[in-house]
Amino acid sequence: MLICQISDLHIRTAGSLAYGIVDTAAMLERCVSHILALPQRPAAVIATGDLVDFGRPEEYSRLRSLLEPLTMPVYLLPGNHDCRSELRRAFPTHHYLGQSAEYIQFTVETLPVRIVTLDTVVPGESGGTLCGNRLKWLDRALSDAPHRPTIVAMHHPPFLTGIGHMDRIGLSQREDLARVIAAHPQVERIICGHLHRSITTRFGGTLASTCPSPAHQVALDIDGDAADCFVMEPPGFHLHWWSGEQLISHAAVIGDYPGPYPFRKDGHLIDG
Repeated sequence: MLICQISDLHIRTAGSLAYGIVDTAAMLERCVSHILALPQRPAAVIATGDLVDFGRPEEYSRLRSLLEPLTMPVYLLPGNHDCRSELRRAFPTHHYLGQSAEYIQFTVETLPVRIVTLDTVVPGESGGTLCGNRLKWLDRALSDAPHRPTIVAMHHPPFLTGIGHMDRIGLSQREDLARVIAAHPQVERIICGHLHRSITTRFGGTLASTCPSPAHQVALDIDGDAADCFVMEPPGFHLHWWSGEQLISHAAVIGDYPGPYPFRKDGHLIDG
């Protein structure tokens, strides 16, 4: 069973480029086509925040049109660029968006791996947090199914990355979250966005990772004083494969590249 994770779509209104450079809508359109062309169709797609760039109704309308070709269930989380009320208004048939009254937090119970999502948004701020109420909700949600393998999904990663300008707008309450996660060993993975890069580390006794963007990537500069900038590296997404025993995560690159080519001919490695 495959779960596809996309993140940091940053959709803007028609005719507008992100930062005057990036056609995020065209790049999401290509991402959707790539997902639909995968050899194995994902059972679900989860988008871990920064769905649009300014939280505007027109942006969400465009996002809805771009995601419409996906034939599998799509689950949407807010990021710091999003607006909860406009997201809910734009996707009225996505009833999971209303599972929690104040925050967009929900569980997905229909897959072999359970998904529990967290809302890390602080309206008007780039950084994220997890207040006591959100952490209590998470603890209760995880306690409801202690024997089911679980993915916790959120926008802001709960770890430092070394990229200084991003760490300064990271997640507060990391230690409190670590204590909750450590108390629930069924958590197979914490999946996040925000960083526009593929990054993995241990956290709270499990693995936590961030997902690349289908558009622009944060420049790889592991320095506390790293410049706040992006690069047009190959876009991508993550595929999380549940084998029946464990969760294995793959980084997929979007685009057209030569191949696939065979390694062997007539049972032998090709030489020349």
